[in-house]
Amino acid sequence: MVKKYVSSSVILVLATIAALIVANSPWGEAYQSLWQQPVSFSVGKLNLFSHHGVTMSLMDFINDFLMAVFFFAVGLEIKREVFCGELSTFKKALLPIIGASGGMLVPVLTFWLLCPANAEMMRGMAIPMATDIAFSLGVLAAFGRRVPTGLKVFLAALAVADDLGGIIVIALFYSSAMDWSALGVAAVFVGVLLLGNWKRLRSKTFYVGFGLMVWYWFLQSGIHATIAGVVVAFCVPTTLAGGTRYYLTRIRLAVRSFPVIDDPHLTHQHTLLSDEDIHTLKSIESASDHLISPLQDMEDSLRRPINYFVVPVFAFANAGVVLGGMSLGSLFSGVCVAVMAGLVVGKLVGVFSFAWLAIRLRLVAMPEHADCRMLASVCMLCGIGFTVSMFIADLSYGNLGPQAAHLLNDAKLGILCGSLVSGVVGYCLLRATLPRENVEEEGEPLIESYGG
Repeated sequence: MVKKYVSSSVILVLATIAALIVANSPWGEAYQSLWQQPVSFSVGKLNLFSHHGVTMSLMDFINDFLMAVFFFAVGLEIKREVFCGELSTFKKALLPIIGASGGMLVPVLTFWLLCPANAEMMRGMAIPMATDIAFSLGVLAAFGRRVPTGLKVFLAALAVADDLGGIIVIALFYSSAMDWSALGVAAVFVGVLLLGNWKRLRSKTFYVGFGLMVWYWFLQSGIHATIAGVVVAFCVPTTLAGGTRYYLTRIRLAVRSFPVIDDPHLTHQHTLLSDEDIHTLKSIESASDHLISPLQDMEDSLRRPINYFVVPVFAFANAGVVLGGMSLGSLFSGVCVAVMAGLVVGKLVGVFSFAWLAIRLRLVAMPEHADCRMLASVCMLCGIGFTVSMFIADLSYGNLGPQAAHLLNDAKLGILCGSLVSGVVGYCLLRATLPRENVEEEGEPLIESYGG
């Protein structure tokens, strides 16, 4: 079920186009100044949106808080996939993980080979590592059931593994000087969350409330605040307090208390419910809620806000590349060409070569109903690296000062061009290599993921 990615991808495209238009229009200065407006939320003397007493700007709020929510959702997805999804067994996970490994290593090597040996420029080596699952699966969705299910699963699982790799890179290489006392406070709150999980506490308010405290103290500690979202996600329970059978039994008993209406003349008549009937229905509703684990419930609740608000807002704030003063030569030099080549060439070569070698060595099997040409076409889509690539670009060059603003601008331009080329070429390759008729398969797996 990947059709939903078409609508979320369209919104991302519109947000990106709007950012480019506004940034290069007479309102460009207003667009840039908007993101510097202060954002605060104070409780007494505590301003939640502050870093060492300095109030966050709107851009900081988007990149440090909203993206922490995004990574929280990604963390929930990773945990679900590890426990019961496409990464739950060694056999299922091996091909996507091998492909993702190549898709991270080769783009970094490509960037290193093409970018001048400059310390500031080299900060962006990780930019072409990411695969944007919303865009890539959105392109795949355009072909409907012509795409073998195994290829859809491969791309979705690879993007999840990619996200995990990106999270590790952010944690290791994009953290500032450590404040160990703040990190200690964050660890205490993480311990509280783990204790709640161990004690089978299933209140979502509990995990959100203490999760906010973890995020705040991570922000103060020097570890990038978005990592807090992943840490908190891994603390959210995947199981039910009373077990599935307990709540199913409650629902069956409650439903049996309602009479069966056999008279067709009475089925369309409206009858006011008694207090006892209302109580029974609320009991069914409560038991139904308890049948969904906190992790899956929170993941489902966050899906629409993430896809239709958080990621589009991030795109609109970060995709505003200023084209004025740029020459055509800047596309083929420095950071821009290194990022673009890393996405278009590095991703394709890395993912496909690693996956193909693993298949040839019989470590894994080719996805069912697919061949090497189809696999290569899907690997081409892995070069669509939008959301997380933009995020890493901002971490790489956003704090270097005005004198390095052109590096961030070049990196964003490389991401936009590289993602566009990968998407268009990937679409053309899929159109040429996929079967003309729908693939006959039993059912289709539920693939629910976020842009990133």
